[in-house]
Amino acid sequence: MPSDKQVSPMPFVSFRRSILTTRGDNAHSVGSSHDFDSQDSEMESFQKLVFNRFHELSVANDDELLSISWIQRLLDAFACCQEEFRVILCNKKAFISKPPLDKFLSEFFDRSIKALDICNATRDGIEKIRQWKNHLEIVLCALDSDQKMISEGHIRRARKALMDLAIFMLDDKETGSVFSHRNRSFGRLQKNKDHHNRRGSGHSRSLSWSVPNSWSASKQLQSMANNLVAPRGTELAAANGLSVGVFTMSFILMFVFWTLVVAFPCQDRGHQVHFTIPRQFPWSTPLFLLHSRIIDESKKRGRRDSNGLLKEIYQMEKCINRITDLVDSAQSPLTEEQRKDARDGMQELSLFCEVCKAELDPLERHLREVFRKIMSCRTEGLDLLGKAAQT
Repeated sequence: MPSDKQVSPMPFVSFRRSILTTRGDNAHSVGSSHDFDSQDSEMESFQKLVFNRFHELSVANDDELLSISWIQRLLDAFACCQEEFRVILCNKKAFISKPPLDKFLSEFFDRSIKALDICNATRDGIEKIRQWKNHLEIVLCALDSDQKMISEGHIRRARKALMDLAIFMLDDKETGSVFSHRNRSFGRLQKNKDHHNRRGSGHSRSLSWSVPNSWSASKQLQSMANNLVAPRGTELAAANGLSVGVFTMSFILMFVFWTLVVAFPCQDRGHQVHFTIPRQFPWSTPLFLLHSRIIDESKKRGRRDSNGLLKEIYQMEKCINRITDLVDSAQSPLTEEQRKDARDGMQELSLFCEVCKAELDPLERHLREVFRKIMSCRTEGLDLLGKAAQT
């Protein structure tokens, strides 16, 4: 496992100087030198933006990290970086069809398609959490602390709801997303029944169809991480430094969606995806710190076999274990100690349900917006590539 002490990110000034040094031999005229300076300024600004946004995420306290509100901030940081990246591409469209930048961009757009699939899988994960909440609301109703007496019938009802939930969660682990059969996707209008039969060019399946049962989140992530290597000196010079921006955005894309997969219940999810965080960029340290903290979280007792590292899932699982122990041993009438345990457990459970009601819908809307922005950036980028190749 990497350690944040091992990473020595390149300062912004040194980072800018390294690009200038690499490309200095190519700047023979005043005009071209001005273009390079402008490009360096844009790239430096982009690198600072990535650093600042992910530094804010990396210093979150333990209670915030991997919570629903923190995931919202993660998606917001990604969307902000991608928008800045899109602006850079539009401003420098004269360079994007030149080798090797055209290849780097094509690979980035391929990774974007894989990210869209993970968006759909994450949406399925959000739906699973809603279904868990529905089962837990039955438990809340059965063991309502306002009742004068919790009868044997109430205990049996709560026990059955917990048993149904346990089976449901176990099925999710073993067979993957039961919601994939419903074919719900951000890219598909539910009224259009024939849309799934239409095939566009390339990877259009992912834009209009939810992930199939054979789909694997970990394999998808690994394919995004494969061959994701920082550009070398000759590639920097040939692409006028834009390759740095493409690599940065590609890595951020992969890292953000790796985080979503480990946080939410997904088909064949897992954190054992092999990638190396580069050391030479300003944003290396916050990403390295985040990676280390998330991996450490996954190794904690009770988290290794969890349905997801989302903070609210962990709180829910602890609460379920507590209430299950209570109803398995309880008989009516409850003792005063059992009634106190039931009240405390119901308060925790009620808090989880309220958080789900308040935050899951905004999270899904945010995820949908990220999905659309990725699609838009890809479409616009491919259009720029096509037009540049024709000139």
